[in-house]
Amino acid sequence: MKTESAHNGTLETWTPQEVAEAFDRDEIVLIDVRTPQEYSFERINGALLAPMQAFDPGHMPGQAEKRIVFHCGSGVRSKMVAEKCLAAGTERIAHMEGGFGAWKEAGFGYTGTDMATGAPKLMKKSG
Repeated sequence: MKTESAHNGTLETWTPQEVAEAFDRDEIVLIDVRTPQEYSFERINGALLAPMQAFDPGHMPGQAEKRIVFHCGSGVRSKMVAEKCLAAGTERIAHMEGGFGAWKEAGFGYTGTDMATGAPKLMKKSG
């Protein structure tokens, strides 16, 4: 994990591997900040949805029990949301480097859409 000091706190940047391991151990809450359309098409199983366009850091849960890690498609929006949380007074927050694209590239499982039926389908990178 990389950390950088921001004006109001510490921003952590986690790799997909670090996120997957912590998520498997139930140590984090993974929050997807993409649009509902993106989320419905493909998503990380168990990730919660809090779209960036309606995001309000004041409605986020505390991190006493579990750390919060944001993700988006590429890491740009999740970093912006994390910085918004820091500006609102959160002392430490994290986002996933490379976003959902990096998650898929690393070969981690997710739910996609079966193009033949339109139904959800468990996906994993082959090879």
